[in-house]
Amino acid sequence: MESNQKVTITKNGPYLVAGKLPLSKVISIVGSENEPEEWKKGKQYPEHEKYALCRCGKSQNKPYCDGTHIKIGFNGEETASKKKYSNQCEIINGPELDLLDAKKFCSNARFCQLSGDTWHNVERSDDLNARKIAIKTASNCPSGRLVACNKKTKNPYEKKFEPSIDMIEDPQLKVSGPIWLKGGIELESADGSKYEIRNRMTLCRCGKSNNKPFCDGSHINVRFNDGDESLI
Repeated sequence: MESNQKVTITKNGPYLVAGKLPLSKVISIVGSENEPEEWKKGKQYPEHEKYALCRCGKSQNKPYCDGTHIKIGFNGEETASKKKYSNQCEIINGPELDLLDAKKFCSNARFCQLSGDTWHNVERSDDLNARKIAIKTASNCPSGRLVACNKKTKNPYEKKFEPSIDMIEDPQLKVSGPIWLKGGIELESADGSKYEIRNRMTLCRCGKSNNKPFCDGSHINVRFNDGDESLI
């Protein structure tokens, strides 16, 4: 990753993105079990060296900021912990896998519910099929709440992402989801401090999360739609 690639949170304002980070939409695809199962690439936005992404949820030019946060007096106070992931997660032990689970990061993408759910499959990870499902479902968790690890080596199973940003769309629930930071992008707080760099993070873009800057699934309750007509 280039050293200048980063996202900076502004006080009660947008996310400032630097370093020519690619921006696109990504759509959660429901499978035969009526649960999200795969990710599908959607619209690719024009490339820019720098851009500002709406954080209040009210911009008329989503996903970009248009200054509406000022007009509505948006309160974007960051309430999330800056503790390392390892200090926020619990460990679920299975025979061949361990599952790290940091509940505070959950964005309700629901990939973990597939085929009996990730936790159940970790507990059955001495079965090859259950192990594969557990790794796949944990790896598809966009927020990085769930991380499956090899029991013996403790190495995490992580997809290799190029640094990029996706705007999640959830057609099953007809809502627009969070901003998905991929590939270890630096995230700087409005006070200048840094959050731990992780391979997967989801940031709130509806303005309603109680764990800002991270998504907590509030976009579902408020029926957030960034203007995508396919969700209507």
